[in-house]
Amino acid sequence: MEHLIARGQQLADRWQGTLSGWVLLLARLWVAQAFFRAGWLKLNAWDSTLYLFEFEYQVPLLPWQWAAYLGTATELLIPVLLLLGLLTRPAALLLFGFNIIAVISYPTLWPSGFFDHQLWGWMLLTLVVWGAGPVSLDRWLITRQR
Repeated sequence: MEHLIARGQQLADRWQGTLSGWVLLLARLWVAQAFFRAGWLKLNAWDSTLYLFEFEYQVPLLPWQWAAYLGTATELLIPVLLLLGLLTRPAALLLFGFNIIAVISYPTLWPSGFFDHQLWGWMLLTLVVWGAGPVSLDRWLITRQR
């Protein structure tokens, strides 16, 4: 019986590394596409974006013009880092904070989109804690330096 338990644990340990790598990759891709898509939409409807930042979104501490430019740039640039798995932890931490600000700044979002923001927040927090995983430029750069 002990042999079966030990063998089962060995298999679980072996697969855990592989599965966690795929889960981290999936989280990176999922969050990157969601934020990039939002940024692309803002860029392609720039007049609407400016209107929303001036009259709808209540971004704290920033003038609405700065918030529009910084928000759009963040949604277009940081997801590319996540996609590549480059500087993953700082990029995920930045988007985690950005996600919180989005939820605070747009209370109308709560009934329809709050669940999505919770999910993205958990995925981003996972990336902050565990990093990009084996399929990433972060991992490639680390192994290259050794």
